[in-house]
Amino acid sequence: MDQTATAQLKDDIRRWGRELGFDAIGFAGIDLGPAEAGLAAWLAAGCHGEMDYMAGHRSDSGFKRARPAELVPGTLSIITARLNYRSASADSQATLANPEAAFVSRYAVGRDYHKLLRHRLQQLANRIEQQIGAFGYRVFTDSAPVMEAELAANSGLGWRGKHSLLLDREAGSYFFLGEIFVDLALPADSPVTDHCGLCTACIDACPTAAITEPYRLDARLCVSYLTIELKGAIPEALRPALGNRIYGCDDCQLACPWNRFAPLTREADFAPRHTLDQARLIDLFAWTEAEFKERLAGSAIRRIGHERWLRNIAVALGNAPKGEEVIAALLGRADHPSPLVREHVVWALARHGVEASG
Repeated sequence: MDQTATAQLKDDIRRWGRELGFDAIGFAGIDLGPAEAGLAAWLAAGCHGEMDYMAGHRSDSGFKRARPAELVPGTLSIITARLNYRSASADSQATLANPEAAFVSRYAVGRDYHKLLRHRLQQLANRIEQQIGAFGYRVFTDSAPVMEAELAANSGLGWRGKHSLLLDREAGSYFFLGEIFVDLALPADSPVTDHCGLCTACIDACPTAAITEPYRLDARLCVSYLTIELKGAIPEALRPALGNRIYGCDDCQLACPWNRFAPLTREADFAPRHTLDQARLIDLFAWTEAEFKERLAGSAIRRIGHERWLRNIAVALGNAPKGEEVIAALLGRADHPSPLVREHVVWALARHGVEASG
């Protein structure tokens, strides 16, 4: 394609993306520059914790995740997409301030975004194919070794905030990212300027001090990692800092000034299900495994399983004010068949001065 045809195709892709519900479309090249060195240093420091997949997908020359053309041979450029998820859910600060309520990261209160975003990206790829004919591509939705925030930043969809998330002046950071690796030579868009300035609100707000320095997150300390990725026991020293956060954490986003006027999503599927935006800890702790699987069908939360669900809520109940309902709920799980659950229940009861034996 000549320059005029390429420019027209980019305009068409943006338009088709908007028609499919995406809030922004960008175009990135395949050179991730210093990102690979940053990734190597982060991994060498052990900041990925148990997320061994972060260190995988290597080649003789380096990390494939930092080299799109090695990850997907033939890739010449990347189409990036942004989809807002902020819904009209209960006030996050009010939920966090209520120790009897459960806080769930707002990206997870509705339908699992993976399938929805992947389907939309596939539709966009199909639309491109209808226009230009068959071409090589691969769709990614946070499901493979892709440095999506770096690619999105390179394509002008935002800048990397000090919390390491992507930020946009109008959309804040409440959005999902997706990519289409293509064998089309589509000129990259220009990156945008970093607008964090001297602000350290996200760093100051982190309940576990996981943002160890600007632009560097130690996952081993992050509440999202501890409640979602970590399979074993949550370190005792960190449990009090989790408060009532039972799945993920939004504190750094809540503190960010750029999120004050972040727009609401147009996706009905991202609306809260089963009052997950303001449910009581005791009520969620009472769910049987069958109820957990049924009520969280189609939710990202379901992937952690009932055992870790109970582990997380036990910690939150240990941080809740002492009361008869709290003690009764914990004692009701004191003989749970899972050693992981029992350990956290014993800890929670001890926080209230009660022995598990009753």
